[in-house]
Amino acid sequence: MTIYTPALKPLLQAPGALLAPGIYDSFSALIAQQAGFKAAYLSGASIAYTRLGRSDVGLTTYTEVEQTLSRIVDRVQLPIIVDGDTGFGNALNVMRTVRGFEKAGAAMIQLEDQTFPKRCGHLEGKTIAPASEMCGKLKAALDARHSSDTLILARTDSLAVEGFDAAMERAEAYLACGVDALFIEALRSKDELLEAAKRFGARIPLLANMVEGGITPLHTVGDLQSMGFKIVIFPGGAARAVAHSLRNYYGTLHQSGTTASLADSMLDFNQLNELIETPALMEEARKYV
Repeated sequence: MTIYTPALKPLLQAPGALLAPGIYDSFSALIAQQAGFKAAYLSGASIAYTRLGRSDVGLTTYTEVEQTLSRIVDRVQLPIIVDGDTGFGNALNVMRTVRGFEKAGAAMIQLEDQTFPKRCGHLEGKTIAPASEMCGKLKAALDARHSSDTLILARTDSLAVEGFDAAMERAEAYLACGVDALFIEALRSKDELLEAAKRFGARIPLLANMVEGGITPLHTVGDLQSMGFKIVIFPGGAARAVAHSLRNYYGTLHQSGTTASLADSMLDFNQLNELIETPALMEEARKYV
């Protein structure tokens, strides 16, 4: 039985660009929801960072992503765009991935054309599968889903390997497969962002990926919307912000032996319980005693 999750289609049909922050677990998803976001992006890289303490180099498995997704969907009412990497194998693996992620509550499933082991789109040394192989995997994904409300996002990483023109041709081929959205990874300049949006923005929802310190120059969601992008993600920013905070927290505690100086930069016990809605949970429990 598929878990109910809010549909993404109405948000993509509404005016303006959809801003989806990166999340990596139920805690980050809950805070994103409370901040007012209408959708979120489950980042494969951030799962690798937080669950494995490792880089995004193909170490994360289907099972780890599916389990993370199902726990998030159980906690929040946000449509989740899920990073499905390469589909974790060939076309048959892609079908399993799509069916499993759909059952776990994914609103959109992203699949990319790297070979295995894949790596973060902003790292060097990527290798790319033939376009014909990727088209087969995308068609398998479309056939595997039970509902057309479960959207398929095709990502190409070919720009870094084959160049901008080849990336545009691959995006055309993936569009022709019937996917619901496109993602051209690691565009290198504002001119490339504009050219990609000019070519595809009016034809299909186009995603822009903002990675702090990455290859693509950072722009605001308003700027990207004006270019023609429909979805804007900041996939790893939350993990980087948490890493910065934790490094300060642990460093201060180790050096001073207390957290007293950090009181203004952290939630206390009661504030944290308020955030995770402990009072409401305790009230619900009282109904059954």
